[in-house]
Amino acid sequence: MLRRLHSLPGLLAALFLLILATSGALLSLSPALERMAATVPARGEVSVADVAGRVLQHYPVAEQIERLPSGAVLVYFSVDGNPGADLVDPLTGARLAAWEPPPFFTWLKDLHRAFLLDDPGRAAAGVGAALMVLMCLSGAFLLASRAGGWRKLLAPIRGTGSQRLHTELARIAVVGLLVSALSGAWMSAIRFEWLSEAEELEAEFPADVAGTPPSPIDSLQALQEVDLRDLHQLIMPFPDDPLDVYSLRTHQGSGFVDQATGQWLSYSDYGSAASLQTFIMELHTGEACWWLGLILGAAALTVPVLAVTGVVIWWQRRRAMPRLAGNVAARSADTLLLVGTETNATWGFAKTLHEGLSAVGCQVHVAPLNQWTGRYPKAQRLLVLTSTYGDGDAPASASQFLHRLASAPGSNSLPWAVLGFGDRQFDNFCAFADQVAEALEARQWRRILATDYVDRQSGQSFERWCTALGAALGMPLNLHYTPQRHATRQLVLFEREDYGGEVNAPASILRFKGVPPRGALPSFVAGDLVGIVPPGSDIPRFYSLASASTDGVLEICVRRQDHGLCSRFLCDMQIGDSADGFIQKNPRFAPSRGKAPVILIGAGTGIGPLMGFIRANRARRPMSLYWGGRLAQSDFLYEDTLRACMADGRLSRLQVAFSRSPQPAYVQDRLTEDSTLLRDQIAGGAGILVCGGKRMAGDVAVAMDRVLAPLSLTVRSLKDAGRYLEDTY
Repeated sequence: MLRRLHSLPGLLAALFLLILATSGALLSLSPALERMAATVPARGEVSVADVAGRVLQHYPVAEQIERLPSGAVLVYFSVDGNPGADLVDPLTGARLAAWEPPPFFTWLKDLHRAFLLDDPGRAAAGVGAALMVLMCLSGAFLLASRAGGWRKLLAPIRGTGSQRLHTELARIAVVGLLVSALSGAWMSAIRFEWLSEAEELEAEFPADVAGTPPSPIDSLQALQEVDLRDLHQLIMPFPDDPLDVYSLRTHQGSGFVDQATGQWLSYSDYGSAASLQTFIMELHTGEACWWLGLILGAAALTVPVLAVTGVVIWWQRRRAMPRLAGNVAARSADTLLLVGTETNATWGFAKTLHEGLSAVGCQVHVAPLNQWTGRYPKAQRLLVLTSTYGDGDAPASASQFLHRLASAPGSNSLPWAVLGFGDRQFDNFCAFADQVAEALEARQWRRILATDYVDRQSGQSFERWCTALGAALGMPLNLHYTPQRHATRQLVLFEREDYGGEVNAPASILRFKGVPPRGALPSFVAGDLVGIVPPGSDIPRFYSLASASTDGVLEICVRRQDHGLCSRFLCDMQIGDSADGFIQKNPRFAPSRGKAPVILIGAGTGIGPLMGFIRANRARRPMSLYWGGRLAQSDFLYEDTLRACMADGRLSRLQVAFSRSPQPAYVQDRLTEDSTLLRDQIAGGAGILVCGGKRMAGDVAVAMDRVLAPLSLTVRSLKDAGRYLEDTY
């Protein structure tokens, strides 16, 4: 619900919001330009009497002196009945330039306030401002939810390029956008009398005037007591009329001054309500504080980028979910089917189960686990299908589920069942599914049937679980799962480098190009995954990419496994052979942005994505590589490339270890040797990325805990902060 509350206003009012934001950003330049052209004395340096005396020397027929919120001082006058206005220097009273509202900014203000449509346009602008308030607030709550709470609101954010850009810009600009939107909505509400306008308390015109000849204006005490910075407007008495008075308006109040005695004849403070109203208006326009106006304008400039990235994210989210005919709204569903997936493979199973349950009369709502709210008034059961990411972590679409579940203690008790998806070759097989089951069990909700698991997307295992589920629910669920084949493209092998023959652990660096007519490779960066569908199988195997699409080549590093269907297929390929593959984004394994050091740790073919990060380090940020192999003469992968990167500064430190050398060592030994250096880098904000086998990653974690101990840090704490990332297999 919160996600819809955030995205729907943006999609429906995108054009209006773009016009409001862009015009507002341009209007923010006006006060700054006025300020640049103005002479602004310091407070206490010049009084209203001083300025008025100097101006009258140059403009004897001056009718009015006004100080704009930007600090510029204007004099209004008439010559032969023709009105005029000049910008003047308050220190001398001399003319600086003729003044009139710039036509471009006048037109721009009409566009911003009313879309050039008078009252209907003003109403539309007010609605647009209200929608922006709604988007800012809902976006802030979404960001806090994604980060794991308000305290983690500034924690590193990971995601696809569009997600990261959208989130980072929103985090920077949200306060400025909220200030502009709230003040704009408030002004619109005042305009259409949805809110009562605060009236300024006006001084009464005096009845008692001295009527004697006027004194020099620069000698009048009341005007001497008002600093120029407090002036809004000074209206001169009518010439040769001793009974007329000076009308003075300041930022605090207004009144009348006797032109003969220089004393206040009457004065009234505007009142706190009117002063607050003026403050809000000046806050919105930035006129009283030009630098704040520029900040708000810069925040507004993020709106076009936020709009584009928001649409991209919305489209990616829609495309990731299967099209489910008859997906019932959450408030009307009797069955909740929530999905956790990293590569979207689990959606195919969810679609099959949804169709089967719907066929026997269930009202089923299917959604990602992250959309859990706890508010399902008609729900009778909760079914969870989830994969596991990495070392027992939550997959992308379930990363916030446990936090959301814990923060919704008032939700109704729901009978539940959990089915985990994974690969038994991993030590923490379906660990996240077990975590979900434990969290639900801790709430003392009734379990429908024991937690079960699907190994390597086995259709038979899934169908067996569905049959057991149907029996437990008293409804027939004899389903047949048909794997959904990914849309692939042909990749042609054009270059390979082979290693590891001397240690009986053959590995290859394989480089592919696209095949016409689709030709060009899809977009990807180092660390993303390529799913290869080997002949005779519908199940893809994923490999980390060692290149980016901008390199013009798709590069992977593969070790041949005796019983590995896909690794044997890839390692046996000859130049010119082709494979079917597709790209899977992997934004959770990439160096953070910025200049902080990066520590790369890997072993064997795990060097692939790390090599890609090093190649891409054109900014020459400090980047160290700790890598382990078996024998330097046989399987030192990328040796020449690494030496070249050391020479040109993309790699600042290289530490290698070989387990079958005369002096055997492992990568964790090199980490221990560099403990002091590593601690210094980590204390300076360094991020750590580990890629390779599960056993290696476990040994590295143990060594790193020892390294981190003097800093009162652990691998777990760095993981929670997004500074310790793993890509293991």
